Amino acid sequence: MKDNLRVTFLGTGTSQGIPIIGSTHPVCLSTNTKDKRLRVSVLLSWKSYNYIIDCGPDFRQQMLLQNITHLNGILYTHEHSDHTAGLDDIRPFFFKQGDIPIYAHKRVVKSLKKRFGYILKKKDKYPGAPSVEINKVKNNHSFVIGDKEVIPINVLHNKLQVFGYRVGDFSYLTDVKTVKKKEINKIIGTKVLVVSALRIDPHISHFNLEEALDFIKKVNPEKAYLTHISHMLGFHDEVEKKLPKNVHLAYDNLTINL
Repeated sequence: MKDNLRVTFLGTGTSQGIPIIGSTHPVCLSTNTKDKRLRVSVLLSWKSYNYIIDCGPDFRQQMLLQNITHLNGILYTHEHSDHTAGLDDIRPFFFKQGDIPIYAHKRVVKSLKKRFGYILKKKDKYPGAPSVEINKVKNNHSFVIGDKEVIPINVLHNKLQVFGYRVGDFSYLTDVKTVKKKEINKIIGTKVLVVSALRIDPHISHFNLEEALDFIKKVNPEKAYLTHISHMLGFHDEVEKKLPKNVHLAYDNLTINL
């Protein structure tokens, strides 16, 4: 593999995915594959490294779709189910590789211990349970995955602290509503920005489309991609036509190279 970073969008949907179970909304009934969205996650690949940001309930399906045979670690943005529920499915990687490194805020680690105690416990483990190597992420403290530096970006999801991440010229922020200027400064100069845009109408804890586009203007990347999309944003192809030239809707299985 090349040294350059390759980003694959494993999922670009919001917490219920698209289509929503039982929904008759036109976007949920769309036959366009770009309107079908698994829960949000990205794969970062370079050289022989594979890291993912978030491990939601569609993790197993996403790994199979991309034919991923090894996983070097998981970076968590926050503890909500659509970002954490797939942790048990790291078992095939654990059986081959041993403990899987995870990177998360101490609050998220505490939540994972409560929900996945059988995975994060150190003693009297169930024989078939996987294990992880815990790495606590702190704001203003960069860390290294593989041979790349990661800069945590501290944002708010309503009132909940969430981490975005910058890796070289790539920055990823999801489930974001508020970003302070000092945090924006950490991603100024990034070439590719991924940011969530839930829908057209305002939302208490997510950027809507207008807010996401305003944020992109502040950062001024070469290219930006919108993710964590709900059916209420509209049809992929119709929304894409209305976006600025350097902004695109991400879609599942899209790969970009930096």
